[in-house]
Amino acid sequence: MRVFLTFIILFFVQDIFCTQPKIDSLINVLDKSVDNYQYYTNQKERRFVELRAEINPEKGVAYNYSIYQQLYNEYKSYKVDSAIRYALVKLDIARKLKDDRELCISQLDVAHIWGISGMYLESLKILQSFDKNLFPDLKVRYFDIYRSVLSYMADYAVDQEKSKYTAEIKAFRDSLLHLQDTTSCGYIIDKAYSLYNQGYEVDAFKQLLMYFPTIKDEKRNKAYIAYTIAALYNRKGDRKHEKYWLIITAINDLQSINKEYLSLSKLAFILYEEGDIDRAYKYIKRSLEDAIFCSSRIRTYGISKMLPIIDKAYQAQAQARQRQLIVSLVSISSLVLFLMMAFIVVYRQMRKLAIARNELNIANDELFAINHQIKSINNRLIDSNMIKEEYIGRYMDQCSTYIDKLDNYRRLLNKMATASKIDSLKNALKSNQFIDDELKQFYNNFDYTFLQLFPTFVKDFAALMIDDEYVQLKKGQALNTELRIAALIRLGITDGVRMSRFLRCSLSTIYNYRYKLKNKAKGSRDEFEEKVMKIGF
Repeated sequence: MRVFLTFIILFFVQDIFCTQPKIDSLINVLDKSVDNYQYYTNQKERRFVELRAEINPEKGVAYNYSIYQQLYNEYKSYKVDSAIRYALVKLDIARKLKDDRELCISQLDVAHIWGISGMYLESLKILQSFDKNLFPDLKVRYFDIYRSVLSYMADYAVDQEKSKYTAEIKAFRDSLLHLQDTTSCGYIIDKAYSLYNQGYEVDAFKQLLMYFPTIKDEKRNKAYIAYTIAALYNRKGDRKHEKYWLIITAINDLQSINKEYLSLSKLAFILYEEGDIDRAYKYIKRSLEDAIFCSSRIRTYGISKMLPIIDKAYQAQAQARQRQLIVSLVSISSLVLFLMMAFIVVYRQMRKLAIARNELNIANDELFAINHQIKSINNRLIDSNMIKEEYIGRYMDQCSTYIDKLDNYRRLLNKMATASKIDSLKNALKSNQFIDDELKQFYNNFDYTFLQLFPTFVKDFAALMIDDEYVQLKKGQALNTELRIAALIRLGITDGVRMSRFLRCSLSTIYNYRYKLKNKAKGSRDEFEEKVMKIGF
């Protein structure tokens, strides 16, 4: 029951940390961290400049010793050569200080950095030189360094020697479990390995997965715990979760500016096996450059064994892409040539179409102009027909009336002649009264008919004149002589002879009237009569 409950807890813990966020989003974060390596490097270099600036011989040996200690701590996972140099300087100062504890710390630092650099025999010589009277608070560090050096040696040892180192590593780990603080990162890692080796896999994962979220901003510790989880998943054969935790480890390694790491190169090999060659090549290249920069011969050696495999796959993929690119370029070139030919054909057709469209537009413009002229002519014909119809009906009635009047006048004269009223007959023949009355009636009929056709003629005509001098009518007068001349022009009678006959005045009088009207008109004199003809149109 206990195992079952533990398994359930572990399942939910794994689900929280392995599915959220997804691997794809995490690997994007890692890509950015790899691309921004120079940014993190610059941060580290600024820190070194600040520390070196604090070294001051005048402040004493003890003060400078603490600065060298900080420089060593900063360099040991960044650049091994520099860390060795500061460790040796610090060891020399400790000897001068004659401080046994600081001397012991400095010797442990030298042993540690020599182990990282691959100088295993030199490191073990220092470690074996310590007697049993080691300072109690330094035993944890001593066992941890000893165990680390043995681990480096086991990685590159043959099977027989590896078993020997594995037994010694287990002994040191057991010793560390009794000495370490149970809440420390080192204790959690050692305890997890111990549980796993004893067959308690669920408990080992539970301890690591429960501890990981409690780490705040300590990226180095996060990297240690995440790498341990990944290593245990590797032993279990769970490649998916191993990959997930290697990504987390690599992110923390890069962002903590640690150049002495394994996570990115191991992740690169997993990606290579999955077929993500580009990313694998990018990661292994970054790992090798960091290992060379760090002067870590162990990491450089390990990476150099994987690099040719990944590089070969990368080159093969690059060649395949190059062949594909050539095929694509040939295809695209053929397509471009075809498109150019098609463009030429289309262009020629478009030119022909443009010419035809232009000719059609010209024809449409001409047709529009003709239609406009026809419409104007039709309007004029309608206007003219309306005037003719009105005047023909009016003058047919008037002619019939004139015939009746002439017949009555003939009968009157006949009566006078029959009655021998010769004097009355002569007086009647000499008098103009009959003609005057008829002319007055004729002009009244003309005025009445015209104003029926164009009721606003007087007002519209006045608008064409500078002043209304020519539209001042007498009482009972519909049109005066000037307005009748304008009315005749509106009716299309512009001939002066016809006007003089109609108005029963001389041709010169008609000319004078027309001349005065033009002089008193607004605008151009030449357009005056044309404007008059448009009144009421």
